[in-house]
Amino acid sequence: MRVFVAASTRCFAEMDFWQALDQITDLEFDRVEIWLDENGSLKPSFVTANADEFMARMRDRTRLSPIALTLAHDVDEPTFQALCRIAKSLRISQIVVPSSPLGTPFNLEIDRLRSLMATGTSNGIRVAIKTQAGRLTGDAHTAVELCQAVDKLGLAFDPSYFLDPKVVETVMELVTPHTLHVHLRDSTAAQLQVQVGLGEVDYSKLIGLLERYKYARALSIELLPGMTEAEQRPLELRKLRMLLESLL
Repeated sequence: MRVFVAASTRCFAEMDFWQALDQITDLEFDRVEIWLDENGSLKPSFVTANADEFMARMRDRTRLSPIALTLAHDVDEPTFQALCRIAKSLRISQIVVPSSPLGTPFNLEIDRLRSLMATGTSNGIRVAIKTQAGRLTGDAHTAVELCQAVDKLGLAFDPSYFLDPKVVETVMELVTPHTLHVHLRDSTAAQLQVQVGLGEVDYSKLIGLLERYKYARALSIELLPGMTEAEQRPLELRKLRMLLESLL
């Protein structure tokens, strides 16, 4: 087991899902994170309603190894159960879910996450909540408290939201023991996404901290398509892949 670099299909969210896989393959990735969005090109409702067809096509259509399912939004319990079964069949060991919006009572969120964890665990799937502004996990301490309250719950850590120089090192030290997945793009404290090489994410520091806790999972590149022109995205993915691989 070792740390490896993957790409999320969210990077090409405006494309047909299968075209996005082809694009990621052409950029010399061998692992992919599958982005599921009811308003996007690959909908959770479609995948669960056509599970056998989707799984067969994944096996036949691409050589990419899927390493995680990531949900853009919350789904109901039957849908989550179905996604866990699909993940298990595709040998995907992890599902990333969003935390609830700011203002959600802490106890209600714990109940929701415990239910998701019970379903995931029964299928051999790890569950991680994404750190994200505007949600409960937008505060690193709250994110860690959720992990401490829900047994085996982990974090999908996105450092782009925590680049204030006053807190960045503290946040990294706080969250890395609970990190099960990582989302990366080049960012600054003022801009969520910038060209590779112009950002402030300390990849070397982050990888060093993850290694301290024997992290052996994905560094998944997740470009936000609305913040980079389509023709620039392939080059940005290639540059960030090469940078990350040089640090491993």
